[in-house]
Amino acid sequence: MDRIVLHCDLNNFFASVECVRHPEWKDRPLAVCGSVAERHGICLAKNELAKRCGVQTGDTVFRVRQKCPGVILVEPHYEAYEYYSRLTQAIYESYTDQVEPFGCDESWLDVSGSTRLFGDGPAIADQIRARVRRELGLTISVGVSYNKIFAKLGSDMKKPDAVTCIPRGEFRRLIWDLPARDLFGVGRRTAAALERRSIRTIGQIAQTPSVYLHTWLGQTGDMLWRYANGLDDAAVVPQRAEPPIQSISRGMTPLRDLQNAEECASFLWEMAQKVGERLRRNRMLAGGVRIGLRDTNLRVVEFQTALTVPTAHTADIAEAAVALMRRHYDWRYPLRSATVGVFHLTDQEAPRQLSLWCAASEEEGRALDDAVDALRRRYGAHCVHPASYLRLRRGALLAPDDWNPGFSLGEGQRDRGEAIAFGTLF
Repeated sequence: MDRIVLHCDLNNFFASVECVRHPEWKDRPLAVCGSVAERHGICLAKNELAKRCGVQTGDTVFRVRQKCPGVILVEPHYEAYEYYSRLTQAIYESYTDQVEPFGCDESWLDVSGSTRLFGDGPAIADQIRARVRRELGLTISVGVSYNKIFAKLGSDMKKPDAVTCIPRGEFRRLIWDLPARDLFGVGRRTAAALERRSIRTIGQIAQTPSVYLHTWLGQTGDMLWRYANGLDDAAVVPQRAEPPIQSISRGMTPLRDLQNAEECASFLWEMAQKVGERLRRNRMLAGGVRIGLRDTNLRVVEFQTALTVPTAHTADIAEAAVALMRRHYDWRYPLRSATVGVFHLTDQEAPRQLSLWCAASEEEGRALDDAVDALRRRYGAHCVHPASYLRLRRGALLAPDDWNPGFSLGEGQRDRGEAIAFGTLF
């Protein structure tokens, strides 16, 4: 028997919350922008009235005002969005304990075991939609299907405040004519790569032999073929479910392609900092480091190495990652994105063999990491960085908010945009 999976997507979430907090704005065009006072701030969300004027997410404040004179511009209030997100999750959890958040405004729900209490999938979707509107003043679009991918696709097909069902027996008729870019996992670059091969619809992805997609796109091609053919069988993973951590990774796409080893080294260092922070937060050590590099042709290569001594020290992880990149990548093509990961994880308290010669340096490294972690916890993720971060900023590879849109800085830092830099600039 098929599962019943819902995907609930809060419509224009940030803008809708602002209209709930300020009912007088409800019938006026509104956009939530990252920095209203600065012309280079961008639009993070907009309501339906602003959308009708052509305002799009990512437009600059200047562009928003051009498209929609008289628009209300509001800076984001992340604490309010988190509050309404928690209230929405509570409504979902009154129907099933199988709720998997996907960001603050989207969630998958497996309601297969709830039908005797609340009715079939569409009936449950309508009940949830009505409660969110009545109790919170927000609207949601809900997709109903037998797997997560089609449920998400359904929630995107009708907006706002709608329910869309994609049954197993009808998915070819309902979705195969949709643009390839509508399929979960198809980003701008992947869509362009498919377009070059005259693959423009979801149905054409499904009907292309998977071996060709693998040749062109690697594992991403295999994944998209399964998605398009309705073969996704991923479980809805409840937020409270915490399986043992097997590996930790951090991947990012810079604002422009990485052109050389020096730029890539700086990028890998910043991601190693995030990986190291999570290792230390979970009191774990890594026995190996791997990197994933995706070039401008969307081909992905991965390299890994074992570490002589298990570590959670950022510098050890970064140096191993940079060494892998320099040793193995030939730079025939620039890099579109990169990932740093660690594996062979062990508990920090587990017995391990130490080197007599590196004990002092290991203690110094741990003290540095602890100090940096404490500063970031207190003053925000952008208060202190490796010196290599300066190269990323100067080279326009990262925007200030890329790493944590809701970061909090001290007032002096917020005003001046300053950060402490430490370490070596590769």
